[in-house]
Amino acid sequence: MNLYDISQKLNRGKRDLMGKTNYLVSEVLLPLVEGAGGLEILFEVRSQHLNRQPGEICFPGGRVEEDEFSRPGTAALREATEELGLSPGDIMSIGALDVLVTPMGALVYPYVGRILSPASIVPNREEVDRVFTVPLSYLQAATPQVSDLEVATRYSDDFPLHRVPKIYRGGWTKRWSYPTYIYEYENYFIWGLTASILHHFLDTIKEP
Repeated sequence: MNLYDISQKLNRGKRDLMGKTNYLVSEVLLPLVEGAGGLEILFEVRSQHLNRQPGEICFPGGRVEEDEFSRPGTAALREATEELGLSPGDIMSIGALDVLVTPMGALVYPYVGRILSPASIVPNREEVDRVFTVPLSYLQAATPQVSDLEVATRYSDDFPLHRVPKIYRGGWTKRWSYPTYIYEYENYFIWGLTASILHHFLDTIKEP
């Protein structure tokens, strides 16, 4: 192989995320609804019967299927319609937010949409315990609690630790920490990835 061949391969196509196949790739929809006092954001409370994150507050969404990677936003719309009992025509796409890369091994692509007929929502009880809305104005005025989430790494037992500096041989090693946000509304506790996406959305639409 020569330099020309290497250059051709390096400049073929667009850049992507290295090691993307090692991540859980998902899309979520941040749903806006028109309430009596203006725009509101809709949240789901996950079913207590789910194996993953039962009872937690989230946005509609889920894993991107193989045939959906070339159609951004398709998975978010599909999951939202399945979880809320709506048809695709009940949701109007508004735009996309930045991609969230988590240290837990997930890539989350958030989208914003408007639910045109919120009265038609019939939650899928296998996945959704209930839904609720929070006025956008309330969230814009709220100051979230901010805490630090610490991230640490360690190598598996089959890694040849004797070949690397001793600093890597002590088990878990803290690498960094990043802010995690908490929003509270009535008796609802909004945290984790949902709060991160919410905070990013509120920061994005903030008046200059």
